[in-house]
This record gives sequence, structure tokens and C-alpha cells, in this order.
Amino acid sequence: MSNKQKRRLEGLLFIGNGVLIPICNHLSQFTSSNNHVPIAEINSTSLLAKTEKVFKVRNMQPSKFKNFACITTLTNKERLKYQTMRGLMALAISLIWIVQGRAQSAEQQTGADMIVFNAKITTGSLTKPQASALAVKRGKIYAVGTNKEILNLKGNDTKVIDASGKRLIPGINDAHIHILNDRSYNYNVRWEGVPTLRRALEMLSEQAKRTPEGQWVKVIGGWSPYQFKENRLPTIEEIRKAVPNRPAIVQYAYNRAYLNDMAMKAFGVGTSKFPALPGTVFEKDKKGNYTGIVEGYTFTFISLESMVPQPSYEEQLSSITNVINSLNRFGVTTALDGAALIGHPNGHTPIKQLVKENRLNVRMPFIDLQFGDASSGSLVDAEINAVTKKSPVSPGENLHQTMAHGHEYEGAGELLRMELHDHENFDRPAVIINKDSMRRYIREDITKLVERGIPFRMHISYDENITPFLDELEEINKKTPFDGLRWSIEHAETISLENAARVKRLGGGIALDTKLAMHGEAFVKTYGAEKASQTPRLRELYHSGVPLTMTTDAFRVASFNPWIGISWMTTGKSISGMEVLAKNNRLTREEALKLFTVAPTWFEDNEREMGKIIPGNLADFVILNKDYFTIPDDEIKTISSSLTVVNGRVVFGADEFKNLSPKLPETLPLWSPFRYYGGFYNNKD
Repeated sequence: MSNKQKRRLEGLLFIGNGVLIPICNHLSQFTSSNNHVPIAEINSTSLLAKTEKVFKVRNMQPSKFKNFACITTLTNKERLKYQTMRGLMALAISLIWIVQGRAQSAEQQTGADMIVFNAKITTGSLTKPQASALAVKRGKIYAVGTNKEILNLKGNDTKVIDASGKRLIPGINDAHIHILNDRSYNYNVRWEGVPTLRRALEMLSEQAKRTPEGQWVKVIGGWSPYQFKENRLPTIEEIRKAVPNRPAIVQYAYNRAYLNDMAMKAFGVGTSKFPALPGTVFEKDKKGNYTGIVEGYTFTFISLESMVPQPSYEEQLSSITNVINSLNRFGVTTALDGAALIGHPNGHTPIKQLVKENRLNVRMPFIDLQFGDASSGSLVDAEINAVTKKSPVSPGENLHQTMAHGHEYEGAGELLRMELHDHENFDRPAVIINKDSMRRYIREDITKLVERGIPFRMHISYDENITPFLDELEEINKKTPFDGLRWSIEHAETISLENAARVKRLGGGIALDTKLAMHGEAFVKTYGAEKASQTPRLRELYHSGVPLTMTTDAFRVASFNPWIGISWMTTGKSISGMEVLAKNNRLTREEALKLFTVAPTWFEDNEREMGKIIPGNLADFVILNKDYFTIPDDEIKTISSSLTVVNGRVVFGADEFKNLSPKLPETLPLWSPFRYYGGFYNNKD
């Protein structure tokens, strides 16, 4: 062994598995010893077994350096010396670790994770309504102020974003939308935002050439004939001409569908195969032949969707990813799923996958509905069975492990009984439910939910049905007090102020929607302009004190773009430009924005954490492409996001922030219309 090797090995003390510390003793020449111990045996266990005797490397045979060391027991004097030195060394090492640990911890805690400055921030707070910069740490906003104040919080690893003077608002919160029902999103041609019927039909023709044999060309809701320059629905002849070689269905809300000849044959129109549910009407020509136009209610069109080719799991996951990205494009950071046709947990598999991969780019609380449970007597019984036995989950329980309110169970709804569903087809007169049936079923169903502390939401569009619903709720509350249990009426387009006051007294809320922005003209034709001008009673409901929010109820009956509805609330104009709301029934821009930001938090039971740009709130915010508070009225519906942040993380970027946008997986299938048109016309990378 060379002197250099000896100096390297000199005084090495084994204190555990492969751990050595210097003890400054000189290596002697190799001599025979009875205390040879293979290195593999020198570990904490063997040392402790020898009553903590301190061992020193005495000799090392160069040729067997890698195989074993020769060790011998020290004398008592040596042992005391080395124990003292070992203690001092251990203390020194501990101090080093503490100092390094504190330094690393301090580095981690010093400085913001993200700073946005040079912005026009609308905070939503009365304390500090405006600001120019904000700082984010661990998914929360922790400082709001001037550029100078916030930039002083910059650390070495801080992501700094210059907003270039653009408007920044709290993230849009859509408290009633149906994400999980759009697992076929990538299969559909989206007509939302398309300015002319001519272009819409061209899109069908283009897609027909790409769609492989065995698949359909589909348009499934989200659009309105009143958005088109032509201001009309397509004709069945136009649909047939646009798509001559593939089955085609074009669905308008839950009101009407157009089927070409191949689709009629596939659906079995005129035979028992077709789901001719109550209210379904088949149009016939003068010769008595079916034309391909079908009118009906919700369940007819849901049935048709189940009869067309369905996506694979990978295509479903891709669809849900694109749905969420489409929402992010318009600044949506929270989207409460208003119940899926496939309930929890099976219907939520794509969300679980996105959570696992850290790709759920929106907070997605949900209410649940259990269709198809033949073992339960009702939908409510099925829900109770699901959340208490099959897949237990508690109200308010978050199933997302790393994001607050990421995937949180909010209760039962929105359909509690099939027999009580009053739909929302404004081309037809209101569906009025038998009062006795309403009260009997509500007494039976709601009592069970209240007794178990399960929040609930009830779809009711018309005031005539809201009255008996509230009659029975008041009786239930007398016997089984709600005691703070949160519940709401969903949609409630024609609710009276008297019934709104009753909702308030019972501790409930009202979740309106923007359907009349899309279908206001249809409402005028059916009910008259005067009634439409006060539907819903926006101004008075806003000031009534009842918890109130605005939602889209997308993706069938309305567009997922919230700015269409915000434009309607503030200007009174529908998507066609027709003045629908009376001037005394409109909201200011600030009021309308609150209904899509801070107001929804009551319905999700997180008022102290979301909806405002204030320290301590979750870091969900949007930089807009246009200044909402200063642009002309007719531009409000053209607003979209330049930058969307969820939980302190950029989930969407456009314009000068495009390079910050996370890259999405490739859209599946390869022939998907989404690859060519996106989710909203002229709003695609």
C-alpha cells in the first residue's frame, strides 16, 4: 500500500453501513489478527451487538482492500478518547446539517413563486379594489399592491410576468356545467361562435371528407340559430347536401335534431328501435314520409347520443382534456360539474387520471347523479347507496390530493326525479309538473338527503313548479330542520320575487344560467317580449339578498363561453344583437362579473378562499385580451383569456403569453374536428 493510500485510509472509523469518519490514527503494517471482519459484516447491527465497542481500522491488506478490513478492539483509554472525538464529530456534523437545512429552508421560503406586475387588477375586494401587481406562493396569493411593493418580493426562482397593462380579474367560476357529459367532445363539430350558417355548413362538408367509415358527423348543442347572420336554423336539405356520405346529426340545444338519411336508418326512425319518448315529434312531409327533423325534450336527445359510436377511453381522456382547455381559453378556473350521466366513481375515471398526472387544469367540484341503478327505488336512493356504501364519499370531501377544492363532492342533483324534470325548451310552452306529484316525491326524496346531511340541487326552470317545491321544503324544514345545509334551485329562469324570498328564508340559493343570451328570441316568440324583458328578474334578484350566481349550463343548451352571458346581462342584448332585457333589468359590468367570480363560492362553500384577488385566497386569476371595463358594449362577447392561472400555475397562454402555455397531448382521434376547428370558432392555436 502506498503512503498516499495509507493517508486516505488513515484512522477511518466504521460507524454504520459504509459510513466512515476520520479518527487520526496511523496505519501500521499489516499483521495477522483474529479480529478480521469482512466489510459486508460491518454495519450498525453488528456494532451494537458488540455492546457499542468502538472499532478502529488497524491494518489493511492492499490486495484485499475491497474485500475486508482487519479491526481490533481499542483499549479503555483509546476507547474514551475516540468516543469523545466521535461525539464532537457527530455534534459538528449535526450543526452542519442544521445550518445547511435552515439555509435551504430559508431559500425555499424566500421570494414569491410567481409575480405578475404592470397589470390593471380588479380585486373584487372593497378594501383594495384596484392594484397593479400580485405575488403567489404555494398556490395562494400572498401579496397584492403596487409594482414596486410586489417586485421587492422577487426571489432567485420567481417566475415574473409582465402583464403589459392588461386587465387582470379573479378566475371565472362556472357553478353549473356538464364537463363529464362531453367525453365525446373530440367527435363533434363545434358551431359555437360561427358567424354564418353558410360557414357552419361548410365545416360539415369539410369534416365529412375526413370522417372515416363507421363514424358520424355530429354537431351536438352549444350553438343557436340566432348567432348566424342568416338568423335561422338550417334546413334538412342543407344538412343532407353537406354530408351525403356519412351518418349526420345536427342537434340544436335539447329542442331539435336534424338527421340525414343514413342517420335515420341507423337510428331506426319509424321503428320501435327509435326512442320515441313522451314529447317526441317526427316531422313528416306531405306524402307522410319522415323528413329527418325530430323535436323533443332532453331525454330523447340523450338517448340518441347513446346510440352513436362511442369514443375509446384514450379518446375520452383527450376529449375531457380539450374541454378543460377550452374553458381555460375564456378564463374559467373553476367549473362545477352539474352531474354526469355516468355517476361517481366510474364516470370520473378520466378526472382521476388527470389528477394523477397533475393535468387537471381547472378546479372541478361536482354534484352526483346515479342513472341506471336498477337495485335502488329512486335516483336519490341510488345516490345515497353510492356515496355511503359502494364508493363512500362525504359532502365537502376533496378527492384531489394536491389541489384545494380540486375534485370535491358537493352533494346530489340536479335531477332528483325523472318525473319532476321540467326541461328548458323555450320553443315550446312551459312544462308544468303536477303539484301533488311534486310534493309527494320531494317529501320522500329531500327528507332522506336532509337526514343524512347531503346537500342537494334541483333543476326547476319555471315558477309554477318552484311554488309546490318550496311548499314541501317548508314542511320538511319544520320536521327536519335544514340547519345550514346548503341547497339550491338550478336555472329558475322565471322565479318570482316572492319565491326567491322563500328560498332565502330556507337558507337556499338560486343558480341562474345564460340560456336566454342564446335563445332569447325563442322565448320572445313563445311568451312575448314583455315577459322576456324581465326574465330572469336580474336586477331585483341581485339586490334581494338571496345567494345568487350565474352559470352557463353548457355544453348542450348554451355555450361554455361565459362572456356571451356577461354581455347579455350588461347590455340586455342576446347573441343576435336583439334587445331582450329591459334597461331596468340589467346589471353593471362589476355586478355581472361578481356573479361569475365571487358569487359562486357560496354554492361551493368556499367563500373565504376564492373569488377575490386578496392575500390568502387561492391563486386563480385571468389576464384578459381586452379591458372588460373600458371596451365598447358590443366587444364584451369577444373577450377571451390571454393568460389563465389555476392554483398558481399557468394553464393557458395566448398572445404574448403563448410560450407560457403548457403543451397538451395530441388530440385523439386523428380525424377529430377539434384538431381543425377547436372548441370555439376562430379561437384556436
